[in-house]
Amino acid sequence: MKLYRYQKPGGSALTRICQVVVAMTRKINVDVPNDSSLLYEIPGKESAIVGSRKLMHTDGLSFFDRAATITSSDEKFLDSPNPWKLCTVTQVEELKVLARMLPVLLAGIIFNTAEAFFPLFIEQGEVMDNRIDSFLIPPASLTAFNCLCIIILAPLYNKVLMPMVSRITGAKRGLSELQRIGVGMVFAILSLFSAAIVEMVRLDIAKKKDLVSQSAVVPMNILWQAPQYFFLGVAKVFSVVGFIEFAYEQSPDAMRSLCQACSLIMVTLGSYLVSVMLKFINSITEGSGSHGWIPVNLNEGRLDQLFWLMAGLHLLNLLALTYCAMRYKRKIAT
Repeated sequence: MKLYRYQKPGGSALTRICQVVVAMTRKINVDVPNDSSLLYEIPGKESAIVGSRKLMHTDGLSFFDRAATITSSDEKFLDSPNPWKLCTVTQVEELKVLARMLPVLLAGIIFNTAEAFFPLFIEQGEVMDNRIDSFLIPPASLTAFNCLCIIILAPLYNKVLMPMVSRITGAKRGLSELQRIGVGMVFAILSLFSAAIVEMVRLDIAKKKDLVSQSAVVPMNILWQAPQYFFLGVAKVFSVVGFIEFAYEQSPDAMRSLCQACSLIMVTLGSYLVSVMLKFINSITEGSGSHGWIPVNLNEGRLDQLFWLMAGLHLLNLLALTYCAMRYKRKIAT
């Protein structure tokens, strides 16, 4: 009995993308026919791309359709056309799908900056009172609220929330991938709002207690940080899963691995973006007698301003995602 099935490689997705771009560029002056049935596609139900269903032609991004437009020079080689000169409709639609997915995936960069703020959350907790009676709570241990939220909410969503929401929306999964991403982004904003409010109150207490010039713990209980970790956990349950589902469901069949990888790259880019932003903000806010927003002594800083800034950035990101989601065209496979 065979335990392993060997599947032959079906070609590079990046090569197919390049072929469409090259073929389109070569026909930059060619007019695209109004009748999409005149565009090139192999006959039959099977796609020319191994492991992929045929994709139906869609309106929009019509400049890519030049790659599938048959010219007089192409008619001689329709039996075996050069893919760098003439592409199938399915191949062109693959690139269209990626182009439509790109804004949503890019929105994931900003979303993933929220989790990259965990080190600042911990630094914030280090200048708060971490005592509960005689028990000391390490600031980093509050990330457990984030983990517990994910552990509890993930199965709860599938077993309880999804059936309830599906009765309202009529959708099998309750929320679409884009709606799920949007809900997660709302909770990411709430997390940053919570962190900013906690920091404002903490700085106010430090000022009243005359602790601003001292690198001292402010008498404000560290458990006030719990909501910001909790909200971020909820955000991950919705958005991270939403991004993965979106990358899998909406990507072309033969590009699912590529799109899944892209959704994970957004996590890395979000972390890099935070590093660049923090250096840039420090360089602007420091100097002229100012300690900057993130000094060594946080009692002298304005960490709350940073949280408000990021919350505003996440809000703009949510609005951009909403705009893209309203205009998004889902793929149509045969």
